[in-house]
Amino acid sequence: MDIETYMRQLGQRAREASRAIARADSNRKNRALLAMAEALQRDAGTLLAANARDLEAARQRGLEPALLDRLALTDKTVAGMAEGLRQIAALPDPVGEMDDLKYRPSGIQVGKMRVPLGVVGIIYESRPNVTADAAGLCLKSGNAAILRGGSEALHSNQAIAACVREGLRVAELPEAVVQVLDTVDRAAVGALIGMPEYVDVIVPRGGKGLIERITAEARVPVIKHLHGNCHVYVDDGADADKALRIVENAKTQRYGTCNTTESLLLARSVAAAQLPAIGRMLAAKGVELRCCPEALALLEAAAVPGIRPATEQDWEEEYLAPILAVKVVDGLDAAIAHINRHGSHHTDAIVTEDYTRARRFLREVDSASVMVNASTRFADGFEYGLGAEIGISTDKIHARGPVGLEGLTSQKWVVLGDGHVRG
Repeated sequence: MDIETYMRQLGQRAREASRAIARADSNRKNRALLAMAEALQRDAGTLLAANARDLEAARQRGLEPALLDRLALTDKTVAGMAEGLRQIAALPDPVGEMDDLKYRPSGIQVGKMRVPLGVVGIIYESRPNVTADAAGLCLKSGNAAILRGGSEALHSNQAIAACVREGLRVAELPEAVVQVLDTVDRAAVGALIGMPEYVDVIVPRGGKGLIERITAEARVPVIKHLHGNCHVYVDDGADADKALRIVENAKTQRYGTCNTTESLLLARSVAAAQLPAIGRMLAAKGVELRCCPEALALLEAAAVPGIRPATEQDWEEEYLAPILAVKVVDGLDAAIAHINRHGSHHTDAIVTEDYTRARRFLREVDSASVMVNASTRFADGFEYGLGAEIGISTDKIHARGPVGLEGLTSQKWVVLGDGHVRG
């Protein structure tokens, strides 16, 4: 079967399944989610064996360390996938929720009802856990899903998909509610983003190149973020111990994630006192620092290794590696201006004990998540209490930040009357 025919068949099945899942009650959806979670934990050994095949093939192909990190499954990540599904099951069902009902002078009541988007196409690279997260979120929000994972995770994704299908069968829901592509043909992506009659929205998760391509070529609306150039700004009013702890976690807990900090800004008034300790901590962890002239001079004076001058391009980079751009700025105004100019509008944090400065940072930084005295690594659907996320959107329309259940629904107007006619 050619790819175009294969994809159209998937689309037709997804459209039919979307009507079934849209009318399914919460108990049935939750039953499916819990059965999926149980299957994942029961079959952890099978999942890890499939993942080992993918990892070995990826190493032979010379995949970068950051991508290998994203690809790898462990007992902990499998347990995390299962727990994410259980959290989604425990969340309130958004479908059918009505709000803002108000009486109009005519006597009718007007409000809004939350409804599924329909069919969600998700295109992602490396991370097999996205298969479980996306399946769970789409299911609970009443959507059908077509999932296209990266070729490097094919065996892992298919093993997870088997657990997802089992959960759907247990709840007597159509297996076409979640379909995971079993082809690595790149033409499948072009077909998926060009079927507006079957697909209502596309969510790409991957590198900047993938997302730029999807955005340029899609005939279907796209929920996207291009990259994660996240910042931590150490303010004049920062506590030194907090700053050190937050920078360490934001940069070094994991290098290959979109909420990892890639740029560190320090107010000039605290740079000499705080940057050397931060620099030594990062150097001890093998992080290369690319510095503005002022930061470079301070770190050289403190004999911190692994430093080099920054270029203008460094202020724009998502490294996904043990590299950090470092800049000394005049203060809060300069930090906000730098972030809004060079950042990716993903996640940015301020370290400060000054309430007024914190409020200004929250109000004026134009990003999907803005934080005070917390690591950027918290920008995550699981940490936000969404159970999981289908992606992190830096768009400003419909959904912004981690996209959970509510982000996978829309609203329609509803009118309640009792024989009312317009005069």
